[in-house]
Amino acid sequence: MKSAIKSIQPLGAQWPTQDPFLFCAFHNDVFPEGNQEMAPKANLSGRNIGQDFSGKDGWNMYHGSKVPGFPAHPHKGFETVSIVEKGLVDHSDSLGAAGRFGNGDTQWMTAGGGVMHSEMFPLLNETEKNEMLFFQIWLNLPRAKKNVAAHFKMMWNEQIPIVTIKDNNGLETTFKIIAGEFEKVKSLAPAPDSYAADPDSEVGIWLIKANPGSTFTLPEVPSNVDRSLFFYSGEQIEIDEQIVAENKAIVLGDQSSYRIKNGNKEAHFLYLQGKPINEKVVQHGPFVMNSNQEIQEAVGEFQRTQFGGWPWGSHEHVHDKSKGRFAIHADGKIENK
Repeated sequence: MKSAIKSIQPLGAQWPTQDPFLFCAFHNDVFPEGNQEMAPKANLSGRNIGQDFSGKDGWNMYHGSKVPGFPAHPHKGFETVSIVEKGLVDHSDSLGAAGRFGNGDTQWMTAGGGVMHSEMFPLLNETEKNEMLFFQIWLNLPRAKKNVAAHFKMMWNEQIPIVTIKDNNGLETTFKIIAGEFEKVKSLAPAPDSYAADPDSEVGIWLIKANPGSTFTLPEVPSNVDRSLFFYSGEQIEIDEQIVAENKAIVLGDQSSYRIKNGNKEAHFLYLQGKPINEKVVQHGPFVMNSNQEIQEAVGEFQRTQFGGWPWGSHEHVHDKSKGRFAIHADGKIENK
């Protein structure tokens, strides 16, 4: 019998996705204890500071020089869905908006017509290691929404719906619904101009945790929806009569339901689905448009305007060490958690 699975690929730092998604960046760093400046309490010699992706000692500085993370950089023409299951992210942007989020929170940012932002990873714990588990999903925008106003929305961990199901043996699987719907439970609304804001786009983003030995089912989807399952932690699963080891991207090949039997370890998955936009994608770093000419125009606009300029004292801006989880939006709205 021919398998309904299109492909099974190994996972790296950037996971391959299907239209309407562009890719998923995965960060799992076990940072050392932090110091008073929220920087690693460790010797940084031997690291390529400014471009540290070596994984030395189980963590990276990325583009940060003192605090790990990604200093100010532009985005235009797409969206980022930043799911931070462990650790914290300090967000600052060219609209004057800011926030500190993580430990289960998600930030949904529609870059649209352009925004510059920084994403730094403050190490607040000075007595224990600081673990970061962070997915950043790049979701494309259709041509009609490439230039909408930039906007971000916070989905705080306490508000994100979680569905727990039990198999015939009473073993549990949980589904954290970032986008879409599962078992008639709907996610929080995404950012207002998001591609996912239209129910017809069928965008689904779920985090799935399966107990050892448990069985669960991915429901069927409409015929024009593509979907992928990223098995990033566990032992092995059985799907469509195949045994698949951890650290694999599974591209599901038809729209029927899939029964998945977990192995002997707790398993963790990211699930993505969506209706393809089916438009030409031209990408130049953090600019995603529909033609080379539009890319040139986007780069030129950024060079002229810096998408509003940078209102913070440093391109590696971090918030005060005493701050908890919070968000300040461009319209002045404040959220504290």
